[in-house]
Amino acid sequence: MRYRRMYPAALCFAAFLAAIGLILDDPSNILPGLWKIMITEDALITDYMEIAGVGAAFVNSALVTLISIGILYLAKDPINGYTVVEIGLMAGFALFGKNIVNIWPIIGGTFLYAKLRREPFYTYASVSLLATALSPVVSYVALDNGWGNLPAGVLVGILIGFILPPLSAYTYKIQNGMNLYNMGFACGLLALILAPVMSSMGADLSTNYHWATGYNLPLGAAMGGMCIVFIAAGLFFCKRPVWAAWAGYRRLLQTTGRAPSDYLRMLGSAPVLINMGVNGLIGIVFILVTGGDLNGPTIGGIMTIIGFSAFGKHARNITPVMLGVVLGGLLLHQDLGAGAMQLAMLFGTTLAPVSGYFGWPFGIVAGFLHSAVVLYAGSPVSGLNLYNNGFSGGLIAIVLYPIITAAIRHRKPELQDEDYFDAFEHDTPTVPPPPGKEK
Repeated sequence: MRYRRMYPAALCFAAFLAAIGLILDDPSNILPGLWKIMITEDALITDYMEIAGVGAAFVNSALVTLISIGILYLAKDPINGYTVVEIGLMAGFALFGKNIVNIWPIIGGTFLYAKLRREPFYTYASVSLLATALSPVVSYVALDNGWGNLPAGVLVGILIGFILPPLSAYTYKIQNGMNLYNMGFACGLLALILAPVMSSMGADLSTNYHWATGYNLPLGAAMGGMCIVFIAAGLFFCKRPVWAAWAGYRRLLQTTGRAPSDYLRMLGSAPVLINMGVNGLIGIVFILVTGGDLNGPTIGGIMTIIGFSAFGKHARNITPVMLGVVLGGLLLHQDLGAGAMQLAMLFGTTLAPVSGYFGWPFGIVAGFLHSAVVLYAGSPVSGLNLYNNGFSGGLIAIVLYPIITAAIRHRKPELQDEDYFDAFEHDTPTVPPPPGKEK
């Protein structure tokens, strides 16, 4: 009941996405563009704005968002900060890889997994949505001429959805809460198996590079305006005094962001909305200042940051990581305006807990490492895992955590199994312990 306005707000967000598409493009281009999106093999990087137009891309994003909202609502998934993550992430990646067709087999596979275990689907609803990171596998198998076919694509998607719930539960533990994109790491591991198996069966896997340009002004205005609305809503429309909302946001900035950190339950909606707006503006500024492009993939990255603003990310722990990626690009002689570096800058904030937990210098180190690792982490999986930065972030987190903890901080590394709240029994959050005090 505390969050009963979440779904109406999410519907307004979907309407906003559709409005962007209708305003920035000729409506007559949208249906042909949607069809083109559905019949495209969309391995990384396939910018739907480039191949189908800005209108079709944003309408696809709006429709995928509506589907996600409907699944969460019908499954009666408990509303918390991770609900914001799921909606933001699905909306963002629907601009470059997920569409209204290729997500369904994976969702169906997770549904079958829940039924096999005789558990309610809401237990796995979030997993079913995030597992669609491997939607390009479904599209490739279903559409590839001379190799796959539609029934095979559906079956492979169901298999992916069936496997990822237990796999992601395991990978969550070994990353010690330092990589926020746990599903990206799990999907990366599965893709490492799928890609060579598919290749050995005759598939000709290859990455894509479809990258739209020329939308900085309209998309910057639209996304910047949305972020300002978030900040204003947090300050003035959450039934809390302005000073109390701002004080809550300042408390939020003191958290480490180590997963799981559900800011919605810990601090309420007002600080979270402010955090969403501020983080979104930071993402926009970084893209524009470094000479990047606002398009499907980068807007997807900004939406992901906005979503995770309810679950671990804030200005103090994402900025060092982003600066580390910029530093890595400069020292390693990478073009900061290149698509891979722009995405590394945005999605590299999966390592924000490293900065928040150990301090900003370690956040810069994590970002620096990520700028190099992520450029090669996608090669073995041929772009089949949309959450490639989550896979890279997981590798870095697994290596960095024991080194920093044992060698520098002189403490015994321990796995993080605890949750900071119980989404099913409590509505009052447990404030996370300060750094170094976890059991």
